[in-house]
Amino acid sequence: MIIYGTALLAFCHLAGLFLGDLLGSAIGVKTNVGGVGIAMLLLICLRLWLHRRGWLPKETEAGVGFWGAMYIPVVVAMAANQNVVAALKGGPVALLAAVGAAAICACCIAVLVRTGRDDTAFVGVPQFEEQ
Repeated sequence: MIIYGTALLAFCHLAGLFLGDLLGSAIGVKTNVGGVGIAMLLLICLRLWLHRRGWLPKETEAGVGFWGAMYIPVVVAMAANQNVVAALKGGPVALLAAVGAAAICACCIAVLVRTGRDDTAFVGVPQFEEQ
């Protein structure tokens, strides 16, 4: 089976790793900071840009969609390999950032749920009455 879009994925992955290394150097750490996330964003943006220009054949677009779907499990697997214990020993900042991010997400979800409108009325659905 031929999977199209591999060259585009490889370019985005290498560019993301390079930019992640540059970002790590800029903030003074000796590691890649967000390289896989940057690569995913590059893949999405480059696919959209090529699609708008008409330079992306249907087969390649399907292949890029496949690789985009595969990136999520790859990111989860890479995150599972991180040394969480060493990060927590490095200081309470990592724990504070994790708890803070989770709290902010929970608050945003609560606000969105309360302010959202329900447009899913059951118009035209037969109502059954109990006998």
